[in-house]
Amino acid sequence: MLRRTFLVSALVLGVFAGGNAGLAQEVPSDTLLTVDHFLDFENVAGPAISPDGSRIIYTRRMVNKMEDRWESELWMVNRDGSKNRFLVKGSNAVWSPDGRRVAYLAKGEPKGTQIFVRWMDAEGAVTQVTRVTEAPASIKWSPDGKSIAFVMLVPDEQVWHISMPKPPSGARWTPPPRMVTRMHYRQDRVGFVPEGYTHLFIVPADGGTPRQLTHGKWNVGARTYGLNFGAGYDFTPDGKAIVFDGLMDGDADRKYRESHIYKLNLTTGETVQLTSTRGPWSRPLVSPDGKHITYTGFEWTPQTYRVTDLYVMNIDGSGPRNLTGPLDRDPGTIFWGDRGDRIYFTVDDRGTRNLQSVTLDGKMRVVTKGAHMLSVTSHSRNGQVAGVRSTPSRPSDVIAFALNSPDHFDQLTHVNDDVLKGIRLGSVEEVWYTSTGGARIQGWVAKPPSFDPGKRYPLILHIHGGPHAMYNVGFSYAYQNYAANGYVVLYTNPRGSTGYGTDFGNAIDNGYPSVDYEDLMAGVDTIVGRGYVDTDRMFVTGCSGGGVLSSWTIGHTDRFAAAAVRCPVTDWISFSGTTDITVWGYYRFDGYFWDNPDPWLEHSPLMYVGHVKTPTLLMTGVLDLRTPMGQTEEYYQALKTLNVPVVMLRFNKEFHGTSSLPSNFMRTQLYIMDWFRKHGGEKGRRAAE
Repeated sequence: MLRRTFLVSALVLGVFAGGNAGLAQEVPSDTLLTVDHFLDFENVAGPAISPDGSRIIYTRRMVNKMEDRWESELWMVNRDGSKNRFLVKGSNAVWSPDGRRVAYLAKGEPKGTQIFVRWMDAEGAVTQVTRVTEAPASIKWSPDGKSIAFVMLVPDEQVWHISMPKPPSGARWTPPPRMVTRMHYRQDRVGFVPEGYTHLFIVPADGGTPRQLTHGKWNVGARTYGLNFGAGYDFTPDGKAIVFDGLMDGDADRKYRESHIYKLNLTTGETVQLTSTRGPWSRPLVSPDGKHITYTGFEWTPQTYRVTDLYVMNIDGSGPRNLTGPLDRDPGTIFWGDRGDRIYFTVDDRGTRNLQSVTLDGKMRVVTKGAHMLSVTSHSRNGQVAGVRSTPSRPSDVIAFALNSPDHFDQLTHVNDDVLKGIRLGSVEEVWYTSTGGARIQGWVAKPPSFDPGKRYPLILHIHGGPHAMYNVGFSYAYQNYAANGYVVLYTNPRGSTGYGTDFGNAIDNGYPSVDYEDLMAGVDTIVGRGYVDTDRMFVTGCSGGGVLSSWTIGHTDRFAAAAVRCPVTDWISFSGTTDITVWGYYRFDGYFWDNPDPWLEHSPLMYVGHVKTPTLLMTGVLDLRTPMGQTEEYYQALKTLNVPVVMLRFNKEFHGTSSLPSNFMRTQLYIMDWFRKHGGEKGRRAAE
């Protein structure tokens, strides 16, 4: 790709590489990862290997610089890495069982996303299969290749009929109000759309009219504590039935909703519930011989967080048993071995992701090893596996390996080698430290490319969201960009994070924030103790759950010179009535706030705003319904009243987060660094003058 060449003075280079970050606005560079490189950065996802293991189709995303959005294309590469070529516009490719066709998603008529099928012969004919008004998702071929199943929203907009007089001819009356009868809202890139439920459909692979398979006020595609793997359904090998997970809608204020596994007879339409105990059961997959179903979940518990387990049961629902209980880690992507005697699954563990397997009698085996994030997405009949791999110094690329030789990965793509050519990246160091109660906490430190332990650098404490989530060893453009500007970046997994077991993840139950804040401060103390941090220039930031903790942090300490609080929750009581999720099942504070508001107030950062002295930048998307703008506005008004230096940025066209659009990602980086520059202690203030 073409790139402008910039002449950067030795002085400015010194700003980036040395310990004096913040002496100037970021200047584009050919040797450091500045924000302008992001316009040429690419992502890969969803590699689908052909049934014979010879070819891999993957989604390749790049920035449309004129339209300020991401565009997706399907590319194909041979298993040996040769002949990497563009295939068609679209994403989410799925091979037909015979390997002669590929189904995928792309823009079509009459609007939005549709299902297409491309023949993989020399002609390469393409057919638009669906012409639906809602977006299909989670496409899957029937075993005989004659049909394609998918999940799609069925609108359920309520209408309140009243005896309004008829408008005069040509009158322009205000449209009627939107009637809301469910606690959850739904939105897309154009705003609010009708409420509804996700259901299963099936359509002829040659095109035709989709047939709705499931009905009712409930959803196909249950998810467990935010995990989002797989389609939520699967065909039986004979193609006569589909097993799927269903999430009951229940009462609007139901605290713990439950999901079950069902079996649908495609001929008679009869549906049978296979699971019986209460729990969030989801992601069923049928064994190759059709005798068993594997699925994930756990028996109901009032805990805020609980590790999911991998189960197996007979095809009729009998004999359920837990296969991975002792593992105490969430199973990720799941697939059956071809002989049906072993189940493979990815595992997030202490900042890494690898593949493991378990037999039907519970014997587990580690398949891959390494300090990487390995996402396995498909496998072939001859034991070839395709996926995506990333490390601290390598962005995601498509890889493949053989199940009988899992210690060797073949990297098949190099989509960002052109962008990173000649770029000096910062090193990333893993750190472990002890927090309160003897808790062992893991984190990482990204350092400037020309790091010198004898110098002192500004520190950014970056806090993850969730709160049940996990920082990992994958490549981070944001952290490398901060490091290129001379910052040391500390990111850790405090208690409440996933990847460390149920007890660790559930440590903030009935107490969020609490010990997680202690873990973050212990991490800062550890890095400060190494002698290379300028304690006058320490900063804190985070979005969503990280926004909760960054606003909490500045209400409990003034050790940070400035903060960038993004998409936060600052008031749990007002949040519970305005967010698009049911709070009662996610954050427990011993009952409802109208019965006992004390714990809700005790854990609200807004209640500690009187202690804040830290200059604070607030950033939230104007369309955010997860952590609504009102949460940011409440905190802004309070800080303004207290004369604390504060600026609020309302990000256009952003829902939850501030970085989904390419330009907004760059803005987020630059606004944060400029705010830190202006408020970086005495040194930063002198530099800003």
